[in-house]
Amino acid sequence: MNASSRTAQFPTLHKVLKKHYKPYSPDSGRTVLDHLLFACCLEEASHDAAEEAFAALVHTFFDWNEVRVTSVSELSEVMSSLPDPRSAANRIKRVLHAVFEETFAFDLEDSRKKNLGPTVAWLNKLDGTTPFTVAYVVQAALGGHAIPIDDGSMSVLRVLDLVDEKDAAAGNVPGLERAIPKSKGIEFGSLLHELGANYAANPYGAAIREFLLSINPDCKNRLTTRRAKRKPGRTEEKAPPEQPAAPAADPPTAEKPKTAKTKEAARPEKTPRVRAKKTKPESPRITKKSAPAKKSPAQADVPKKRASSKGIAKRKPR
Repeated sequence: MNASSRTAQFPTLHKVLKKHYKPYSPDSGRTVLDHLLFACCLEEASHDAAEEAFAALVHTFFDWNEVRVTSVSELSEVMSSLPDPRSAANRIKRVLHAVFEETFAFDLEDSRKKNLGPTVAWLNKLDGTTPFTVAYVVQAALGGHAIPIDDGSMSVLRVLDLVDEKDAAAGNVPGLERAIPKSKGIEFGSLLHELGANYAANPYGAAIREFLLSINPDCKNRLTTRRAKRKPGRTEEKAPPEQPAAPAADPPTAEKPKTAKTKEAARPEKTPRVRAKKTKPESPRITKKSAPAKKSPAQADVPKKRASSKGIAKRKPR
C-alpha cells in the first residue's frame, strides 16, 4: 500500500474506533509539568490505569521534589496499576531530575508563552522524555497539533498496514497529521491509544484479532502468532563416526639374551615383613561378691533343727 492510500485510511479508522472505544480529554486544570508526568504514566498503558497511577503519586507524596528523591522501586510500588510501573517510574524520576537541573524549580508554565518550535526542541533534549510524552504535552498543554504514538499504537498501525517497517522503526507515521485535523486530533489520539494498549496487553486475544481483521481483512499474516511447541519425537540414531585406521605395527624385534643385570632388575623386590606386635591378654576382671544380707536378731536366736538321719542303725555284736 502506497503512502496516499494509507493516508486515506485514517479517517475510516477513526470512524471504526469511535464505535468501539470511548475518547478521553486531557484535564485542563493540570500544569505543563503535570501533563508531562502524566504522559510518562500513560505511555504503554490504558487511560484509566494512568489516571490511577498519577493520582497515587499525588496523594502519596508531598510534592514533586519528594518524588524526585524517591527510589524507583518505591515509585513502582505506588504505581502498581500500570502494566510496566518500573519503566514509568524511571521516566518520571529522570524527567524531574532534568527539569530541576535546568530550572531549579518544578514549574514549566513559561513554556506556554514561548514559540512552539523552540519549546518542542527543549523538551526533546530533556532526559527521560520520549516522542510520545513530547507529543502529548504539545497536544494537551501547548495547543499544538501532534498525535502521540507509543509502541502499542505503532504495532497496531503496522498490523493494519498503515505504516511500513522503515517508518515504524523510526517512529514516524507519514500523513497522519494531514489526514486527521487538529480539531479531531485529541479524540483520534485517545481512541488509537486505547486500541494500542489493548493490543499490547494481549496481542493473542481473539477479540482484538477479530476487530483488526474487521478493519483490514488482509492483515492476517501480520498478526502476532504464538510459536508452536515442538512435539518430542524419536531422534534418529546417528552412526558412530569413523575412527581413523590404526597405524601399522612395527615388525617384532629379536629378543636380546638376558644378562645378569637384567635378571636382577627383573626380580621383584622383596617387601619387608612386618611382625605383628604381641598383645597381652586382658586380665579377667574380678568382681566383688556382694556381702550376705545380715539377719535380724529374731532370726539369729532361733536354734537350727538337726536334720533327721534316715539311715539304718548298726547292729550291736552279740
